[in-house]
Amino acid sequence: MSKANHVGSRRMRGLFVAVVFLAGACGSTSPSTIVPPSSPLPSIPAETGSPEPSTVAQGSSGPAPTSSGSVAWSDCGAPFQCATTSVPIDYANPANGSISLALIRLPATNPSTRIGDLLTNPGGPGESGVDFVRNNGQSAFSDALRAQFDIIGFDPRGVGASDPVKCVDGPTMDTLNELDLFPTTAAQRTALFDGAKTFDSGCEAHSGALLPFLTTVDAAKDMEQIRIALGDPKLTYLGFSYGTFLGSTYADLFPGNIRALVLDGAVDATLSYTAGLQQQTKSFADSFTRFLAACAADTSCPFYNGGQPGPAYDRLMASIEANPLPATELGDPRLVGPSEAFIGTITALYDQSAWPILEQGLALAQAGDGSILLELADTYFERDASGTYANISAANTAVNCADYVAPTDPATYVALANQLETQIPRFGEPSVYFSLDCAYWPFHPSHDPVAPTAKGAPPIVVIGTTGDPATPYSWAQKLAGELSSGVLLTRTGEGHTAYGKSDCIDGLVDAYLLTLAVPKTGTVCAS
Repeated sequence: MSKANHVGSRRMRGLFVAVVFLAGACGSTSPSTIVPPSSPLPSIPAETGSPEPSTVAQGSSGPAPTSSGSVAWSDCGAPFQCATTSVPIDYANPANGSISLALIRLPATNPSTRIGDLLTNPGGPGESGVDFVRNNGQSAFSDALRAQFDIIGFDPRGVGASDPVKCVDGPTMDTLNELDLFPTTAAQRTALFDGAKTFDSGCEAHSGALLPFLTTVDAAKDMEQIRIALGDPKLTYLGFSYGTFLGSTYADLFPGNIRALVLDGAVDATLSYTAGLQQQTKSFADSFTRFLAACAADTSCPFYNGGQPGPAYDRLMASIEANPLPATELGDPRLVGPSEAFIGTITALYDQSAWPILEQGLALAQAGDGSILLELADTYFERDASGTYANISAANTAVNCADYVAPTDPATYVALANQLETQIPRFGEPSVYFSLDCAYWPFHPSHDPVAPTAKGAPPIVVIGTTGDPATPYSWAQKLAGELSSGVLLTRTGEGHTAYGKSDCIDGLVDAYLLTLAVPKTGTVCAS
């Protein structure tokens, strides 16, 4: 994953690719094209016929010093160990081939008190769990968790090193990302739809055989195979952003195979494609309004503009629309147009610690240099300095389009863009035009999102942050209520996800994962 000089990220690509900044610990990864974070299929009974190394009763928290699993770990740069495990491409027809999933392990620092494995997913969909653990595993999890759990990251099917989806090359992605998300002419709108066709046809040409098997249900079944391969009697899991959708889907499929589940930055899986888009767009816009208010109240804000940063932002965006900016400080030949400026702005809203970067970026843009906004946009897309993109955009699109019944008529998107342009100024229109890929996808699911219930599961901790731009707080409330054993924790504050940003949340989560002490539902923690 690329890391701009100013910023680091993780993501979810629900609406946008949910990018998350790691402020000391962990946030969550990532928006995608504003497409709602995937939603689960109807509940399916737990799989049968799989080998079950169940020797510890559900709820046990006693030490398990050794693993009885079949994973063959090898050193991949101390202290990390890497491995692969194979899963069926098509669970309905296991003989039709397999996918090799990439795994990484950060061993427990106190093996004598080891409880087991802690599986984690940073979000997306499309974020690499292997990269997340390698880059952030030693800082994103508390010392207490690191002492007693092996931290396990994995690249879900189609992601990273796990048979990654491939769509278009770097230069083509650059061209597509430069298309104007604020179209004022029919030709500009046509270019956006043609760009979506180009991207989708590239995905079909390079990864068509894999695309039908990239649903979140497929990935959740893969998690069960990972649990079995690791030799864990029950699953212990900490998922962020889209990782909450993956975790809740697993809980619906395998409620009896859970030891402890924490879902941070929860996704409301009952929303339709367009409803999720609308709610997430409004949440980002509300976060930006609070960003502007904070800048207006602080004379030291680089984008202060006499206490009127909002009007200044609107003037800046109009100016960039007319005359895209050079990236002088970066020395990058690309120009920064309204789309790059918009994505850069969105990216910085994932974590309040990045607000000062956005203030600087807007001020620099006002002075005629789009370098910081371009860095932020590149961080969102995981583009490195050589022009190479990680497969986050490809995988994110593939999973969202496999999970959601998306509109296929271009007129639907134009009408929605016009509606949201009025309802959600600044963000509504570009968010819709950033979410066109599923319109031309080679196949479409027939199901509608269904709420997970996970009947029979032990307590599942669901965490929501009141000022979360990528996964609105109401989504956590909804998911906690839908799960038969959901326990809601609330962080009051800004930014995407909560673990690592609140001592109160961290203490409750650690106690639950380590000892199965269930926090009191409705607990509210400050940042």
